[in-house]
Amino acid sequence: MKKRQGFRAFFYSQKAAPYVFVMPFILVFVIFFVFPLISTVIMSFQSVLPGQVRFIGLENIKRLNDPEFFQAIKNNLIYTALTLALLIPFPMIFACMLNSKATIGRNFFRSALFVPILTSVVVAGTIFRLIFGELPGALANQIVGLFGMGPFRWRQMQGTVYMILVMLACWRWTGVNILYFLSGLQSIPEELYESASIDGASTIRKFRHITWPMLKPTTIYVLTISIYGGFAMFLESYMLYTNNRSPRGMGLTIIGYLYRQGWEQNNIGYGSAIGLCLLLIVMVINLVQLKFFGLFAKEDK
Repeated sequence: MKKRQGFRAFFYSQKAAPYVFVMPFILVFVIFFVFPLISTVIMSFQSVLPGQVRFIGLENIKRLNDPEFFQAIKNNLIYTALTLALLIPFPMIFACMLNSKATIGRNFFRSALFVPILTSVVVAGTIFRLIFGELPGALANQIVGLFGMGPFRWRQMQGTVYMILVMLACWRWTGVNILYFLSGLQSIPEELYESASIDGASTIRKFRHITWPMLKPTTIYVLTISIYGGFAMFLESYMLYTNNRSPRGMGLTIIGYLYRQGWEQNNIGYGSAIGLCLLLIVMVINLVQLKFFGLFAKEDK
């Protein structure tokens, strides 16, 4: 009885309550991030085969000097750059339009634009593969056929492969980014816009001097998760080619290369080195963009 009362006193204590509430997050963070990260670092210096684990030093790191690996990095860089160029400015503009009271049916568009993210990547990738099929009856070939062109082998050309993947990303994530920017817009005080209107500021000047600067934290967040999403892309390319083998590595991504080496070829140690390299690339890029936006700038005392 005394032990039970002691436990209740501990959990109802004002000093212990914060630690009790934060404990689930700490446990999840340690189990699903810290422990796998430490295991990945250790396995990147090992040869991990069924029933055989041995340290091999930097051999896995040296194996990263592989043309396929650099091709995967190039593909991810181009894909990420293209998605950032589209999934940052356009959702911001659309969010401003949907946030305006003059927009008719804005609640409908908010809901409709969010629907694509509810669709499975497997289903979306299959649909896009059928749309951009090689047969003359594919939807994309029928459209270009109206202008006397085609049929094209869309998934066999480097430029069109990027186009398909970026279109798929924009279709799925535009609505989500719009909601992020809408939440940021709704946190901007209306008094700022009213004061600007009294001073005779135009809509463009309001956007430039009020909306854009006030959306900086939201923009940094969307940019950060978009960079991560660009480098973590795998299933879209996998479904576009129905496997992890695209012609001349046009659809190969870093995650796809990791999957091929780590699971298809059963080389977990080398796959861990690839994953560790991917983590460093994403971390460096995000730290650079956070520094560029002044997130680490020292506050004036």
